[in-house]
Amino acid sequence: MRKIISSLIFLAVLVLLLAGCAIGVAPTAQDSRFQVGGTLFSDDFLHGLAQWTPELEKGGRVEAHDGKLEIDVPAGCTVWFDSELTGPVLIEYDATILSVGGLNDRVSDLNCFWMAQDARSPGSVFATQRTGAFADYNQLLCYYVGQGGNTNTTTRFRRYIGSATTRPLLPEHDLSGTPDLLKPNVKQHITLVACDGLIEYFRDGRKVFEYTDPAPYRQGWFAIRTTWNHMIVENFAVRKLYPGVRHPGRPMLNLSRHPGAMNY
Repeated sequence: MRKIISSLIFLAVLVLLLAGCAIGVAPTAQDSRFQVGGTLFSDDFLHGLAQWTPELEKGGRVEAHDGKLEIDVPAGCTVWFDSELTGPVLIEYDATILSVGGLNDRVSDLNCFWMAQDARSPGSVFATQRTGAFADYNQLLCYYVGQGGNTNTTTRFRRYIGSATTRPLLPEHDLSGTPDLLKPNVKQHITLVACDGLIEYFRDGRKVFEYTDPAPYRQGWFAIRTTWNHMIVENFAVRKLYPGVRHPGRPMLNLSRHPGAMNY
């Protein structure tokens, strides 16, 4: 009996340790300048597109099924999350760029807008009609990352300023190294941060971009953006952020859901 009790105690401790690994201490990629709070929005993609609005340039498929948002399109596509976000917030989701022989299986353009407003319709990003063509989004005021753009040769961060002709790009935000590009058929965890003036983009716990904005966009909409592509999105969530010193009882943020993928 004593051996059985000891074994049960050992198993219980092991379970607690494993749980701690899953939700506990964050890796070195954590950012101590903010703390994560509760979940504001989420979607498990089991209930259709009730929370999303697609904009398609030339048709295609945007469907939610089996816990996945599937985007399979021959041209430009922007899929907006319908709820406006007010910062500070963290946005996270898993994304897989598919290359399995389909007509649109081009490894390119895992893109996103966040904290977005449209200069043509302040107050509602949906009040402006857009076709899904990329140029229709030039007049957004937002943060943008195009990861693996230009047929997976560039990864870029831009702060859109609402201009029809100008989308500023700083040299340090124009990357082309292999670690910053896409790999086909590999699930990656994307994390976007808008914490007052601190703007960040992480992939699998690795910080790709950091920008300090002296005039930050503090509220707006989020969208997944791509063109001529086939991808899967899963596990979408928006979480509250708390800038500054850690609040008692709030865990440090674990930015890496898939530590094995950090070996890019």
